[in-house]
Formats: sequence, structure tokens, C-alpha cells
Amino acid sequence: MADDKKKNQNTDQNQINIELTEEIAEGVYSNLAMIAHSNSEFVIDFIRLMPGVPKAKVKARIVITPEHAKRLVVALKENVKKYEEAFGEINNTEDFPRFPMNFGGTMGEA
Repeated sequence: MADDKKKNQNTDQNQINIELTEEIAEGVYSNLAMIAHSNSEFVIDFIRLMPGVPKAKVKARIVITPEHAKRLVVALKENVKKYEEAFGEINNTEDFPRFPMNFGGTMGEA
């Protein structure tokens, strides 16, 4: 019984209480992501691009460490695999916007 109590205490100490506000829980739609990085951080801009509108708005910017960026890649790969197992393969399309922009760093698109 003492071992069970000790295990529960260790589990409780390792838990993180995450708060999700109503506003954040609604989410923000994005159909384009632009990624830049420096030696110490990755910056991911989530953008909503509307057809026929020449101006797109950044709806959210997330700044993470390189270590977290690598963990995010692994988590996305795992989740895409699970999604495709449940719903079928996601089709890649070559029909995505090309932007002649560079915000000063190495840039990628997603």
C-alpha cells in the first residue's frame, strides 16, 4: 500500500495543470504557415489566405525553441500517421501559394 501511495505522489508531481480558456478553445483557422528560424528559436506564423484577396493576415505567431520544434515535427508525424490509418491517406497538392517574401531568416512553408 505504501508503494501505491508513493507511485501516486510521483505521478501527481509530474502532472501539469493546463488551462484552456474559452477564447483559445475556439481556435483560429489557418491555411498557410510560414516558418523562420534563428540559432535559438523557430517562429511559426499561421496565416489565413483568402482567395482573390491580395492581402493575407497572420492570425497567430508561435515562437519555440529548436528542441520543441523537433518534438513538434515528431508529434505531427505520429498524428498524421494515426489520422491516415483512421481516415485514409491525405492527398498532397502542388497547388499552394508561392510568396516572394523573406523575413530575414531561413524560411519554410507548411
